[in-house]
Amino acid sequence: MTPLKIVFAGTPAFAATALAALLDTPHQLVAVYTQPDRPAGRGRKLKPGPVKQLALDHALPVFQPESLKSVAACDELQALQPDVMVVAAYGLLLPVAVLETPRHGCLNIHASLLPRWRGAAPIQRAILAGDIETGVTIMQMDEGLDTGGMLLKMACPIGPEDTASSLHDRLATLGAEAIVAALAQLDRLTPEQQDENAATYARKLNKQEAIIHWQEPAKVIDRQVRAFNPWPVAQTAIDGQTLRIWGAQPRLEPTDAPPGTVIATGKTGIDVACGEGILRLTYLQPPGGKPMDIQAFLNGRPDLLRPGMQLHATENVTPR
Repeated sequence: MTPLKIVFAGTPAFAATALAALLDTPHQLVAVYTQPDRPAGRGRKLKPGPVKQLALDHALPVFQPESLKSVAACDELQALQPDVMVVAAYGLLLPVAVLETPRHGCLNIHASLLPRWRGAAPIQRAILAGDIETGVTIMQMDEGLDTGGMLLKMACPIGPEDTASSLHDRLATLGAEAIVAALAQLDRLTPEQQDENAATYARKLNKQEAIIHWQEPAKVIDRQVRAFNPWPVAQTAIDGQTLRIWGAQPRLEPTDAPPGTVIATGKTGIDVACGEGILRLTYLQPPGGKPMDIQAFLNGRPDLLRPGMQLHATENVTPR
């Protein structure tokens, strides 16, 4: 296929992985669209996102409109005369005028096997639901929320120890591979309509979901711990303080202890009774401290969790 003039739109690391892959192709990156810089760090200084930083490193023109709905923003895009717009975790809605500007339309890199998990948090929702497989879909964008025709899919297994972080990184790499493959055969791909009856919605995460309710089965809480790593991080309360759980292992052996009871501590972890089974805590963040493995935790805070102590759900979600 003849090299394409591409406008890329994305903001976080997931999108930057795809942009890096496109930079290694014969295609011409004519511009990069990304969200405006946001305050970050203790000083709350404006910081460019991963996509903008990569674009600047390669001297690509960068556009950061607050919205694409204005006539000026649409005229700006049309002046670039793109063949295709590649979109990955951009974060702004694309109006019809933008969708219709590129000759081949707008292609989205979505981190699920559509129509399953349309929406903002497909990686976390797949883990929470106990899915054993996910993947990426290259989709021809339309006016709906992840409802467009599917051009190419690549699958990826979800392992029993996968976190949102580890799965994100694998899907970012897979998404980069998929968009390069799709563009190489774009003139031969036919969009496949999505099955609306099979669609599920991956709503945005909120901090309340990270609160552990120990009456749940250990395997369910384990999925919660993995899905909310690295944000918002699963949490529980001990003596009125917040304890964050970054790593855990579900154990199927039964226990008569009330849910939330610490039943054993040792070098391999801290065992907590659940509504069904036991959850072994292996990576913890004590109140006011940093995340640490179980050995460091037991060395530094041996009295915080002892057999017989009770962990509770808390509605007082403290900022990270």
